[in-house]
Amino acid sequence: MASIIVCSAPHDGHVSPMLGVARRLIARGHRVRFLTGPKYAEAVRSAGAEFLPLGPGADEPPKSTDATGMQAIRDGVRLLVIDPARGQYEPLMAAVAAEPTDAVLAEISFMAASILSRQPRESRPPVIACGILPLTLSSRDCAPFGMGLNPGKGPLSRLRNRALNWFVANVALKDTQRQVNEKMRELGGVEPDGSFFLDWARKADLFAQFTVEEFEYPRSDAPDNLRFFGPMARHGVSGGAKPDWWEDLDGARPVVYVTQGTVSNEDFTALVGPTLEGLADEDVTVVVSSGRRPLAALPPLPANARAAEFLPDAELLPKVAVYVTNGGYGGLHYAMENGVPIVVAGDTEDKPEGAARVAWAGAGINLKTGRPKPEAIRDAVQKVLSDGRYRAASQHIGAAIAASPGVDGLIDELEAILR
Repeated sequence: MASIIVCSAPHDGHVSPMLGVARRLIARGHRVRFLTGPKYAEAVRSAGAEFLPLGPGADEPPKSTDATGMQAIRDGVRLLVIDPARGQYEPLMAAVAAEPTDAVLAEISFMAASILSRQPRESRPPVIACGILPLTLSSRDCAPFGMGLNPGKGPLSRLRNRALNWFVANVALKDTQRQVNEKMRELGGVEPDGSFFLDWARKADLFAQFTVEEFEYPRSDAPDNLRFFGPMARHGVSGGAKPDWWEDLDGARPVVYVTQGTVSNEDFTALVGPTLEGLADEDVTVVVSSGRRPLAALPPLPANARAAEFLPDAELLPKVAVYVTNGGYGGLHYAMENGVPIVVAGDTEDKPEGAARVAWAGAGINLKTGRPKPEAIRDAVQKVLSDGRYRAASQHIGAAIAASPGVDGLIDELEAILR
């Protein structure tokens, strides 16, 4: 039995896949201490792990930001990475010092793990970086993370990518890099070595990306420690009381499922409202999840719409013809696992990257905005419903997800490292 620390920032989309890893580690006989915010203490203990609380400044999720483009990356790094760093690093190092620790698994935004990975290997446990976001690694074959640009093909695209990567590292995010360097020096005594902060997982003992290669841009310069395991949280949530309108999903009309997730759902005029308006006169049934917010916060529902605060994805998605989303990474994988084509409209945080990959993979349409017009959603849904190539592409990725090694594959690699 190994003693393992699992680390996550206190956000549903970060904690959920890491809890999937923790549950399976415990089932395979390992001891798990789970470091995250107090909001998730009960969920951690229910999974069979020991709860470790994050320190001040890291124990609560930051407010979401409406910034887009490079400003979204700057804000995201400050809010998710730099500001919580001390509240992550001090309890992590205290837990490592308190008793023997065989490995640390941390999701990619957890800065304390990046600091730990830079310590001499003989003085630290193995660090496993877990990619819960679209792959952040810089590459000559891809545009920089955050721009939402497809990699392109041929020498001109590679030249464009090289220029953009230089610009982002040396101009657009130069000050952000400086702040990261200062925080690493302050907390861990780590001196800058010229590496870009989004590339820290190159120094981990294993970089476990939670997707399949079919949903990620090829990188000829990918590091040797990168492995694709597929999504950790498979099939979505199932069970629980179903809404009284559930029997309306009888297959008589195509079902369009729209949600803004559980984080970016404070303003339903961004995506849910335009979807309801755009599809009000269409021969479809629109199903809305409010992401646990009160239904009274939703816009008025047209006659062809049904709503619930929470819906069991595992049982709903097999009934769905089109998934309309702002691009959360977990939701995209749930849809593709079920072969459901996607209309995606997201332009904050990491969402432009997920949206760009949906279009690149052919699994859906990227509306390239977080506030689409009703007619744009209507046209995209009609196109996806009428063109079977989108569903076929989503099913192709779904088959790759089904064949991917998942949590057990990750644990096999971890156990090999420990041996």
